[in-house]
Amino acid sequence: VQLQASGGGLVQPGGSLTLSCAASGSFDGINHMGWHRQAPGKQRELVARITSDDSTNFADSVKGRFTVSRDNTKNTLYLQMNSLKPEDTGVYYCNAQLRSAYVVYDWWGQGTLVTVSS
Repeated sequence: VQLQASGGGLVQPGGSLTLSCAASGSFDGINHMGWHRQAPGKQRELVARITSDDSTNFADSVKGRFTVSRDNTKNTLYLQMNSLKPEDTGVYYCNAQLRSAYVVYDWWGQGTLVTVSS
């Protein structure tokens, strides 16, 4: 199983980025998926989460600026980030709760770096 995150980069304050996370490998399905981030010197925190029925929740710091979505036909998770701020800088990790037979387990991607700076 692999979660491949992409889309990070350098962007100016006020700019936008879209992150993608594609799940591949052997599993039967995906329950919830989410994005977490870790800023330098800080703990990893939840940014956005989306359930299998498309219910979403966001960290207060990104509400109104970030949108999370998923394409179940492609097993892909997205994070649309608008009005980016320097404090959004960090490594963004995707995770997914996967189903395989009667087992449910969490899996993490490798992370993609987002830098918001002028």
